[in-house]
Amino acid sequence: MSDFLVIGGGIGGISAAARLSELGSVTVLEAEGALAHHASGRSAALYEPRYGAPAVVELSLASEAHFRATENILSPRGLMSVAKADQRAEFDAEVRDFQLEVVSVDEARAVVPVLNPDVVAFAAVADHAWDIDTDLLLQGFAREAKGRGAQIVTGARVTAIARGGEGWVVQSAAGEFTGRVLVNAAGAWVDQVAVMAGVRPLGFTPNRRSMARIPAPGGLDISRWPMIFGAGEAWYAKPDAGALIVSPAEEHPQEPHDAWADDMVLAEGLARYEEMVTEPVTRLISNWAGLRTFAPDRVLVIGRDAREADFFWLAGQGGYGFQTCPAASLLAADLIGGRATDLSDGLVAALDPARFG
Repeated sequence: MSDFLVIGGGIGGISAAARLSELGSVTVLEAEGALAHHASGRSAALYEPRYGAPAVVELSLASEAHFRATENILSPRGLMSVAKADQRAEFDAEVRDFQLEVVSVDEARAVVPVLNPDVVAFAAVADHAWDIDTDLLLQGFAREAKGRGAQIVTGARVTAIARGGEGWVVQSAAGEFTGRVLVNAAGAWVDQVAVMAGVRPLGFTPNRRSMARIPAPGGLDISRWPMIFGAGEAWYAKPDAGALIVSPAEEHPQEPHDAWADDMVLAEGLARYEEMVTEPVTRLISNWAGLRTFAPDRVLVIGRDAREADFFWLAGQGGYGFQTCPAASLLAADLIGGRATDLSDGLVAALDPARFG
């Protein structure tokens, strides 16, 4: 029997496993054949700590020290927001919320020369955003967990959960596993895991987000371009390995599944992007989608279940999983281990599943 049985091998589950391995024995069960197969492996992965609700921002800011202390995790990227003349209200809100600096369209085009001066009316920039090396971060946590004896089992899709004499008994495609505390880090499947365990689901919603990889516009060197947002997050684009990732930034509720891009949604998003630039999209290199899973209030859920104390929620990361994982995983270990946390009481309460009654 493990002290801690973690369901889910995305960044939430693996980072929690690393922290919990300091406190006792850990087993991680991942349904797929590799870690981070779903949302964690399909993320645009930007550290922009001012992105999200106030509680998310506080958790992201609390994660910065870990990122800065780990070599090569972050690399400079920056942000740019662009808007049409009729999008002034959305633009002003983003300037305020993301603490952007307004620049002229000519100044923006000096950085991103494909912006269409006949369409782009407003632009703003910031340098407080960094690319996250997601694989380096994930594998670092995995090595830390394994180094303390944690067992990480892939191909272990959970089929049944029951209370045993000393804890939880979990049936999976890889066999039976037992644990004293069950950590639910199952991403889009967290409510399904709860139901299997006889715990009341909290109402999480997985939302599809589609992505397309296109060739660098005009054959330009785009490596130093910032991440570019259409006002109101109508689309975004980000350099990636010599190509450009473009997303329609949709949030369409879905049942938990291995997501794929919707062709029509992708085409509409690419059209919104094309409207703002001078270079048309002539071909797609690839496309994919992931599920961003949110709690009803769009804030992460981290804490013991209100009715079942040995069932621990680590869920609802939405689009913030990577940028919050250092602080989120440490908080999870602190709460499970009964340790004091450096986070504010207000933040801990804002993340507590008890807020749902």
